[in-house]
Amino acid sequence: MAVAGDRAAGALYVVATPIGNPEDLSPRARRVLAEADLIASEDTRRAGRMLAALQIRTPTVSYFEHNERRRTSELIDRMRAGESVALISDAGTPAISDPGFRLVRAALDAGIRVAAVPGPSAAIAALSVSGLPTDRFVFEGFLPARESARRAALAKLARETRTIIFYESPRRLSGTLAEMAAAFGEDRPAVVVREITKTYEETRRGALGELRDRFANQEARGEITIVVGGAPESEQEQFDESAGGALTVAKLIDAGLSLKQASAVIAKLTGQSRRALYQRELARRGRDEDVQ
Repeated sequence: MAVAGDRAAGALYVVATPIGNPEDLSPRARRVLAEADLIASEDTRRAGRMLAALQIRTPTVSYFEHNERRRTSELIDRMRAGESVALISDAGTPAISDPGFRLVRAALDAGIRVAAVPGPSAAIAALSVSGLPTDRFVFEGFLPARESARRAALAKLARETRTIIFYESPRRLSGTLAEMAAAFGEDRPAVVVREITKTYEETRRGALGELRDRFANQEARGEITIVVGGAPESEQEQFDESAGGALTVAKLIDAGLSLKQASAVIAKLTGQSRRALYQRELARRGRDEDVQ
């Protein structure tokens, strides 16, 4: 079934859906969902409620983390046969920290047209109201669940001068803010955006140390986006002038100091976070081992 004025038969539509406010669904998205042959959704029950409210009767099929490998081949076969498939996630833009990349890649490899139906994205929405620089930014999505991996990831980002966007779960927010304050410095500006576009939307701005303290004993709820200001250029220059921080730590280790001692010495000399230096050296060692 062709979507009028939009495509030839056999196509994949990556459709953004509301992240909270149902009025954010675009007229084009509504039309594509109504006229597609099939909707592949992360949660068919949630999709069913949205579609029922819109009086859209397009059939749905589940497409989520644990079945995407098998389901991808099925959907590709249907599109090759001339059907149009609309891909949606639970909320926002598919494939952005949600299932979808595998299907998009497979469709492109099969020569199937892939079209974006753009719309809401929590990352971009939070960035736009953060008050932090928006001309250059990086999106990191969810940090690793394992503590050591999470701290190593933050250590790698400590020198990043662009604004950084993260997603986080409510139960991990307090701990993550504490780890960010340790890795980036307590004075680094940041914003916590909760339930954006929803009834109880909340935006908290401040230094990472302030936000850490604020949420230390406050249980957060709902979807959370954290936006962190990039490292000041002066800090980046200081890091480079000290022969790369982690590299200097490595040299002190070669001279006989322990990792803990070497990190403490460089932290004293440069004013950088001892924990961040420690984690950077662990991350560097991991990269070196991967190369060997």
